[in-house]
Amino acid sequence: MPRNPRVAIISPALAAANNGNWQTARRWSAFLRAGHRVEIRSDWAPGDGFAGDPRVRPDVVVALHARRSADSIARAAEAGLPIVLVMTGTDLYRDIGHDRLAQRSLGLADRLVCLQARGPEALPAEVRPRTVVIEQSAPARRPLPPRRRTVDLLLVGHLRSEKDPLTAARALARLPDPALRLVQVGGVSEPGCGEAFAAAAAADPRIERRGALPHAAARRLIARGRVLLLPSVMEGGANVLIEAVTSGVPVLVSSIPGSLGLLGDDYPGVFPVGDDAALAELIERCRDRPAFLDDLRARCAAIAPRFAPERERDAVRTLVRSLLDDPTRSPR
Repeated sequence: MPRNPRVAIISPALAAANNGNWQTARRWSAFLRAGHRVEIRSDWAPGDGFAGDPRVRPDVVVALHARRSADSIARAAEAGLPIVLVMTGTDLYRDIGHDRLAQRSLGLADRLVCLQARGPEALPAEVRPRTVVIEQSAPARRPLPPRRRTVDLLLVGHLRSEKDPLTAARALARLPDPALRLVQVGGVSEPGCGEAFAAAAAADPRIERRGALPHAAARRLIARGRVLLLPSVMEGGANVLIEAVTSGVPVLVSSIPGSLGLLGDDYPGVFPVGDDAALAELIERCRDRPAFLDDLRARCAAIAPRFAPERERDAVRTLVRSLLDDPTRSPR
């Protein structure tokens, strides 16, 4: 293994996006800086070199998103560089089924990473031997005292169709309780989705929109909530779910592999995708049945140690070393 090997992390979403992909890139960069030289880029070509020096190339390329990073992955493969491909939710549950660029990326990557245990099920059988599961992490923090006069339901994520925020708004509309409040954090990724959610908020004063917040502020808000809602249509392994669990805040999630792969198939706080009536019933149970809410908290507390940063850090470093130390590797 070369001394202080160079790792280029390719993330189509950079700091300004402040989304899950960026948080993954930021965290992995921090994990690898001990013993590695790391840079985060939105794309890569041989002329870019490394850290602004076109004469020096990375020793390993870590790419997020099979489709959006497809060109960078192809260039890195042509240059003979080892490639790690981190599979996002839209990769696993949409793009690799029909997009030729995403499919090409699967074939070029030396290692594929899924962020939850059920991710490999969505991959073609021929690439599963090259696939590892690395669950994401968040530092544990104590829950903060929630508001007493309201029951705050948190909806954290940029507004786009994959996150299905309107199911949460419709569920709230089914419950006339004035103490219930839906607190949404995040910007607008899809104008149509943003406009529809804005209309729902205008019709129901219990919906509070906080907009995009710095990551630390969003974590503090999560720690003060009663329940986090994750009604997504697809997830690769949601950062925000892990941040809630490690903050002692229970979650209600849609029944998708990306969430069940983290929580387990027997997790009781699950509702069918898009079923606002079922979500409303779960919200009522959280509000009215302390034993149910305590059960959700206990289940989340039981799995929280899996999301310790040290576990993710060690897995990421082991993954990169496995490529650097592999004498049998041949470029794809």
